[in-house]
Amino acid sequence: MRMHANEARTDESLVRSLLRGQFRHLADLSIRRLASGGTTNAIYCVGSELTARLPLLPGGAEALEREARWLPRLAPALPFPIPEVVAVGEPAEGFPHRWALHRWVTGEVLMEGSTDGQHRLAGDLAAFVTALRGVGLGGGPHSYRGGPPVSVDAETRDAIDALRRTGEPFDADALLAAWEAALRVPHWTGPDRWTHSDLMPSNLLGADGRLTAVLDFGTVGVGDPAIDLIPAWNLLSPAGRSCFRDAVDVDEATWSRGRGWALSMALIQLPYYRRTNSVIAANARHTIVQALADR
Repeated sequence: MRMHANEARTDESLVRSLLRGQFRHLADLSIRRLASGGTTNAIYCVGSELTARLPLLPGGAEALEREARWLPRLAPALPFPIPEVVAVGEPAEGFPHRWALHRWVTGEVLMEGSTDGQHRLAGDLAAFVTALRGVGLGGGPHSYRGGPPVSVDAETRDAIDALRRTGEPFDADALLAAWEAALRVPHWTGPDRWTHSDLMPSNLLGADGRLTAVLDFGTVGVGDPAIDLIPAWNLLSPAGRSCFRDAVDVDEATWSRGRGWALSMALIQLPYYRRTNSVIAANARHTIVQALADR
């Protein structure tokens, strides 16, 4: 089932045709679609060392261009591997967007709810978030989640109203109260910081209870660092969340804005993806439960 009404269609034969027309030396490599909970790109393994990322929506193409510009400049400052853009392809073969080839990154996609090694994972996440917000590169694009949570107030309220009609086992009045509490938190008044802005479990790779890599920097930009606290609720257990909070070193208002962002993202995702992306829907339910319990 398609996730988006105007989603571009892709398959292995399209990827091979794109490679044959633009990167002929790669066209005979094996190609297979990678199972993913992602919502903006179809991802294909190309041989054993590359992935092809084909945007499903026009905004995904803009994100790939952002990655191509900023990833090489951010990578040296970060303590964990991030994607390396090998090449950017052009629209062709009926596919309407620019697309990209990335170097393969090793690791298993992290899942919410695991309690194994949470203190180590929390420390790794804190190290990544702290390093990224300390990057001194100027001229970064503003993250669309770099402002206060009120910037998505209308969308969040609409999502709560939608959840009233879905049969999901959440008290919509409690959700609304939690959201309105988040809106009352003081805004960020410090300097803009670099943020990933989409630290969902599907964008985090790990092994043996440790973080091994961070993926999908299509939303990278500068703004309020609170947005990069969302793994505290969308991934970590309560014990891991406590370790993460101790290590990430933020004030109470920033922590509360992070919880507000995690709640808002989950509320917006659940009614939209509940029938089309089981990975995102399950994570949204988990996040809502964690955010409500942690107030």
